[in-house]
Amino acid sequence: MSLSRTLPIALAAVALLASCTAREGGQTTTSGGPAASAAQNQSSGPGCARDKAGYPQVDLKGATVGFSQSEKEANPFRTAETQSIKDEAAKRGVELLTTNAQSDLNKQISDIKSLLDRGAKLLIVAPLNSDGLQPAFDAAKAKKVPVVTIDRKVSSQPCTDYLTFIGSNFVEQGKRAAQAMIKATGGNGKVAILLGASGNNVTVDRTKGFKDGIVGTGLTVVAEQTGEFDRSKGQAVMEQLIQSNPDITAVYAENDEMGVGAVTALKAAGKQPGKDVKIVSVDGTRTAVQLIADGSYTAVIESNPRFGPLAFDTLEKFAAGQEIPQSIVISDDEYDTTNAAQKLANAY
Repeated sequence: MSLSRTLPIALAAVALLASCTAREGGQTTTSGGPAASAAQNQSSGPGCARDKAGYPQVDLKGATVGFSQSEKEANPFRTAETQSIKDEAAKRGVELLTTNAQSDLNKQISDIKSLLDRGAKLLIVAPLNSDGLQPAFDAAKAKKVPVVTIDRKVSSQPCTDYLTFIGSNFVEQGKRAAQAMIKATGGNGKVAILLGASGNNVTVDRTKGFKDGIVGTGLTVVAEQTGEFDRSKGQAVMEQLIQSNPDITAVYAENDEMGVGAVTALKAAGKQPGKDVKIVSVDGTRTAVQLIADGSYTAVIESNPRFGPLAFDTLEKFAAGQEIPQSIVISDDEYDTTNAAQKLANAY
């Protein structure tokens, strides 16, 4: 995302989402939900119109919409994401069908086909991986059902295999995490990276953004290992890294769950997280932000999970014949020691 700034939460701004500026490579400012006040949402890429793409007109109010969640909702991000979709569907009088793939790609393909069989005329999909969902997209295309993807990009073609992607700029998240780490460490130290799950663009982009962001500083990445976005695995990886690299002075965790796991591991090793070892992560969960306020964590770059308003606005505009950009970037906030206590209520 871009540098933090305060934006009003206004539906009027969302209404600009599919404007002609997107077709011309311009950017528009939109709303991203109650905690999306930090950075501008942006839309980009050539537009996709219903008539041009060959989709029928659908009245969103009273329509059946399917939502395919990729992972179990024990993860706070997934919980908030699903709740945002449910809340917005209820607000708009939409019949919502939901499924959860439980981190199984084949199940997600089956789930999406099931939603189509159950009469979904519009789909919102949170992909498990960037690759592998083409059979599900083909099934939706055969039934002329537009698909909005959220939070993870897929390798399929926008406006052809799916309508558009709504999510964070993950490279920019990594760069913002690097800036927070530089500020906290003075630009010097040995960094361990707790990588997210393999096989999706979130991990790749957050890693690239962070590494690019520390070029030219005294920060050196001395270890990186996947914790698969999981708290217990993040803790286990951190325990191993402390043994192999006892002089680590900073940890970049590619989600809060792994960062919180790292806190537990560091405390068990007799270190003071937030002091002896600076910790920066990406998400914006209540647990991580509370740890910042308590002094055991350094900073969190938000990854906004409140996709409901943007997803349904996008579907509504597309159904009404308006042109939709191929990529819509939701805004993300940021938490550090100067604001965590005050902003705790915004965390999820």
